[in-house]
Amino acid sequence: MEQVYDLAVIGGGVNGAGIARDAAGRGAKVLLLERGDLAEGTSSNSTKLIHGGLRYLEHYEFRLVRESLSEREVLWALAPHIAWPMRFVLPHRPGLRPRWLLRLGLWLYDHIGGRKELPAAQSVLLSRHPAGAPLKPEYTHAFLYSDCWVDDARLVVLNARDAADRGADVHTRCEVTTLAREGHLWRIRAGSDDFRARCVVNAAGPRVLDLLGRAGEPSNQRMRLVRGSHIVVRKLFDHPFAYFFQLPDGRIFFAIPYEDDFTLIGTTDVDHTGGLDQVRASDEEIAYLCAGASEYFRQPVTPADVVWTYSGVRPLIDDGSGKPEAATRGYSFELDGGEGEAPLLSVFGGKITTYRHLAAEAMERLAPLCPVLDGPQWTDKAPLPGGDFGLREAPAKAQELARDFPFLSAEQAARLIRLYGTRAWTILGSATSRADLGTDFGHDLSQAEVDYLVEEEWARTAHDILWRRTKLGLHFAPDEIAPLAHYLSERTRPA
Repeated sequence: MEQVYDLAVIGGGVNGAGIARDAAGRGAKVLLLERGDLAEGTSSNSTKLIHGGLRYLEHYEFRLVRESLSEREVLWALAPHIAWPMRFVLPHRPGLRPRWLLRLGLWLYDHIGGRKELPAAQSVLLSRHPAGAPLKPEYTHAFLYSDCWVDDARLVVLNARDAADRGADVHTRCEVTTLAREGHLWRIRAGSDDFRARCVVNAAGPRVLDLLGRAGEPSNQRMRLVRGSHIVVRKLFDHPFAYFFQLPDGRIFFAIPYEDDFTLIGTTDVDHTGGLDQVRASDEEIAYLCAGASEYFRQPVTPADVVWTYSGVRPLIDDGSGKPEAATRGYSFELDGGEGEAPLLSVFGGKITTYRHLAAEAMERLAPLCPVLDGPQWTDKAPLPGGDFGLREAPAKAQELARDFPFLSAEQAARLIRLYGTRAWTILGSATSRADLGTDFGHDLSQAEVDYLVEEEWARTAHDILWRRTKLGLHFAPDEIAPLAHYLSERTRPA
């Protein structure tokens, strides 16, 4: 008998993976379809923050800020291996937002989101704080506040992994070409396969309207595609603090410690009008970010210093805002069908910080039409794969891993815990030496780790591994990638 899924989720970004996880945990038979690799688009190209969005207060988006702030410590607790707290330095810049306004905004930021574990905001003299040393001397006062960092691509993969562990079927590189109602079911053609499902969630991100068109479902929702670009340079400072900088045009950007040896700078907000397959930072965006960083740091930043750039297209709800940065980062749903027709729930907008809350709300919308989804909220307590330890125990876990596998250096053990948490023990298995892990592809990437990523995390290409499952692409030279690419092509070749 042909398999009929309770729910088919189309789109393997953070919203789609989060919805698939939530539904699978409620006992639904779930199908997750992604046209490329998991997190290949917007969800791996964010600023990688779990944050309330301090600047959203200026646009009076108090509900969004409150919802986002309430998720920070929840997500940190669910994934303490890939998420951790970070202190941000917000220098006061004379002539821009006055000091009293910054202080008021940070007071609200501390008090409207249920902060418990994260430290409160405070004011500092930059001459007495380590974060002041890399900055130009004219910046004398700053505020410190808390948010969290997250490995965005791994957040997506771990949600998909947990969904699969709970019974979901996950298919990557499986583009939906047909989506049509047949009686009370949806018929889905994806890749070379046909699927049937009682309900469908359209979580296609920037392609959400395209998928609706393919299904023959008109929509009144207007979307605004906004490109956010980032640059990565060799590290500009040695301390663990991140920076929140203001610019005279009213925009803000971040400078964040990144992968030990680098600084991540971004983001831009530019209306995107091109295609979605090859999204790149423009020369103008790169120059803008370099110029902005150079206004603050003693060490100038030029385009020649950029070692990597990445860009993502945010599918924002078009709320009529004049500037791209003012467009809402909230989300909404559109439900079609029901009353005898197979339902289709489309997701518009959203941000990484609110993905779990969005997924729970999607369950509420669909539960009257798909009773198997009518279950208690559960995703706020169940850790993501590998995250079954305490908030601040990652360093201790790295030490434990190094004790159990003495051939690992402290740095190697810390990297594995940061990516895989307790599942690092699964990757290393019974190895007693580095040689037991198979081929060494360089930069601490072993055959055992690659095999795990292929078998458990749907990786298929060198790019999947080097830029989404890990960030080792920052260290690999082009000629070093060839052996990995060859191994993967042989390993994943159809029998």
